[in-house]
Parts: sequence; structure tokens; C-alpha cells
Amino acid sequence: MSVTFSNPQLTIFNGSGSTIGSGANACTSNTVCQLTPSASPLTLAFSAAPFPITIGAAPVAFKLDIHLNTVIQADLTLNLAASSGVTVSQLATPPSGAPISGLGNLIGTVQSVNSVTCALSPSCPSSFDDFTLQTGDGRTFTIDVNSSTTYDYPGSVCSNDSFSCLAAGQIVRVRVSLQTGGSLLASSVTYVQPAGQTVVEGNILGLSFPATYPSGNAVMELIPQQGPPPPSTASALPPFGQPVSVTVPPAGVTYAIDSGSFILPNGLSFTQAADLMVGQQVSVVVVPGSVTTASGSTSSTSIPGPAATTFTTNSITLEPSQLTGMVNGVFPIDASALSFVVSTFPNYFVPPPAASGAPPTPAPINITVQATSATTFANLTPDSISGLAAGDVVSIRGWLFPYGAIPLVCKGVGGCAPVGVIAAEAVVGRPGPTPLF
Repeated sequence: MSVTFSNPQLTIFNGSGSTIGSGANACTSNTVCQLTPSASPLTLAFSAAPFPITIGAAPVAFKLDIHLNTVIQADLTLNLAASSGVTVSQLATPPSGAPISGLGNLIGTVQSVNSVTCALSPSCPSSFDDFTLQTGDGRTFTIDVNSSTTYDYPGSVCSNDSFSCLAAGQIVRVRVSLQTGGSLLASSVTYVQPAGQTVVEGNILGLSFPATYPSGNAVMELIPQQGPPPPSTASALPPFGQPVSVTVPPAGVTYAIDSGSFILPNGLSFTQAADLMVGQQVSVVVVPGSVTTASGSTSSTSIPGPAATTFTTNSITLEPSQLTGMVNGVFPIDASALSFVVSTFPNYFVPPPAASGAPPTPAPINITVQATSATTFANLTPDSISGLAAGDVVSIRGWLFPYGAIPLVCKGVGGCAPVGVIAAEAVVGRPGPTPLF
């Protein structure tokens, strides 16, 4: 199999304490940088396992993994041919009629809704429905639905939670899977906002609260990653990947969790600004008329970068986050409680510096992983929490919550008390020759 790449783009937050890269790829400390790195080679050929493959009547699907810690070089160029930098694996054949794999969420504006009946044709089901969705980067997707698709609409918008609730102009969030024929299937459709509003989704990179909190405004530093196209009447937001500062008023903001049919463990809530946490993935609604662009950020914990855009939000939804970490052997793996602890080192978990303007002190941060009976485990032996061992590298998809103001009590190296908990929807083993740290 031959794979060709083109026009690579790289957005990073450099929390290392010093400049990394060089020349056009230089990224100074404590800065969000958008780069267009050179990459070589742009075409890769795969002939080792799982190849050769015999193509028969059953569909065949592959998963392409790009290992960023391997392909990104010290000068921030990309070496796609680095050993184990890009790998291919064959996905297991699903049961007949089932989708192949979940692809995550899309958020966008419904362009059209289509329902077709063809009962007179023996080669066609009695009816099939789909809709088109346009995302904030201008792409349009046709997405099928079936009898297993679930809908989450407020009663004030639609009372029956069915395909009939969908209408052109709505902003919705869709969890999609790939069908055997190559088309997309919606497993769930969640109503976000009516037409005419702007919504962005991204990672929280920084948080600041006034001394008078909860009576004052909190500020989120957000890196938008996706969203629907803004309405023509809205002030233009910066391209995805550029930081924005989001004002969170102490009152008048609604909070929600986009967990779909997944039942979260008891005791986890998201109802106020105090439940926000650096590293969370959130979607926020932009208050009309609140967008401004200035030469600097208004936050006390500003992240330097392109011209800062600020706006106020009146709705925040907690989305699934994705993180990769190493199973921490200092804390026991509790198979009966379905919980374990991972040490993770994305830059947005780096503790704030002791003094304003000082470089941070990078260190792995511990996160408790709380699974449930509905959590899927993959690429482990066996594919359950029993397949985990200390030192294993795993990727986790789930909803991230802070523990609150807990003391960082340590139990030796790597044994600092977890600062948050992630309710795991999926845990995937990441065996390989390169450790995280």
C-alpha cells in the first residue's frame, strides 16, 4: 500500500522553558506556534505485515498511526520515514452489517436532510435517511442514520428525539463510524444550538480566576480545533489552532456533558466554572457581539502567540478528551473498581510557574482513570483491565474532571497524588519501542 501526504501543518504549545526548533520553525517558550514544517519523504510504501492481504467478499479496513513523538524532529521538521514513525494495522472484520470503527465527533451546521423510500425495489431497504453537515473548515459530509442512531434534543426544540428533529441550519454534534461501504454512519446526534450562533471546540490551555471568585469572571485560554462555519452576521474568529481568550461570567452560563448514551461514574459533575480544568476538551457558544481582536491577551495567564481574540460565552459543554500516558506502578491497578493511574506529559498539564514570567518545571502529572462496565479495552492481552501492567503505555478517550484543590502528596518518584480523573470510554494499548518519558 502506498500513502502520500501533502501540506503538513503543525500547531504546538511549547512549555519546555526554552526555544525549540530553528529558523522558520523556531518556537519560543510558553508560545502557541503554527508551523508549516518541511516533510520528507511525502510518499511511503508498506509491504510488511499485515501485508500481503487477500481481498475477498468481506470489507477490509486499515488503521494508519502517525507517531508524532517519532516523526517530529528536534528542529521541528518531519521525518515520515523514521523507524516506526508511521505504521499500518488491519482492523478486525466487524459482524455482518456493523460499522467498522468509531471515528470520533464532528460538529457543524446541517445543510440538508434527506429521507428516501424505495420499497418497490428489492435491492433497496424500505427507506434510508441521511443528512449533510458542513464543518468549520469548509468540508461537507454526507452522514447516514439507521435504527440504532440516537438523538439528544432539548424538549423545547423537539420532543420525540428522532430523525424528524433534524433541520437545516441547526448546529449539531455527530458521533460517526465508518460503514463497510466507506460511507459515514451517525451513532448519535446531539443538538448544540439553533442557526445563527457560533460554536467552537478545543482544548483548555490555561485558566485564571479573579481573587473575588466566584463573583468575578473566569478566563479560559482555548485552542479551537473544530466547529461549524460562523454565521455571516458573526464576527470572524481566527483559524483553528490559534489561541483565543474566553470570558466565563459567574452567572448566566449553562454547563453540560456530551456523554451521549455512556453513563458516567457516580460523583462526577460539570455544573460551574470551578469544574473547568486545563487539558479538558470543551465546546463553547460565542455570545453575539462579544468578539474582539487585540494585540495581547486580557488573561492574567496569557499564552503569547498570534493576535489574541477574546469573546464571552454563555454555554460550555464538556467533550471527550484524549490523552496518552504510562500506567503508574506506584498506585495499584484496581480491577474490581475498574480504576488505575496514568502518568501523562502533554504540555497543557505542566504546573504553572512559581513566579509570573518564569519557565514552568515540566514533570509528569498523574490522572486517575475510572472505567465502567461500558468501557472498551483494545490492543491488550486480554482486552480488559486485567491486560494492564505497570509501565504500559495506553491512550484513553473520556471525560476529564478535576479533583479540586487537593494537596500534591507524593509516594516516591512518579507518585504525586492524581490531580484529576478521566471517565474512560475507551482504553487502547500502545505497545512500542519508544517510552513516553
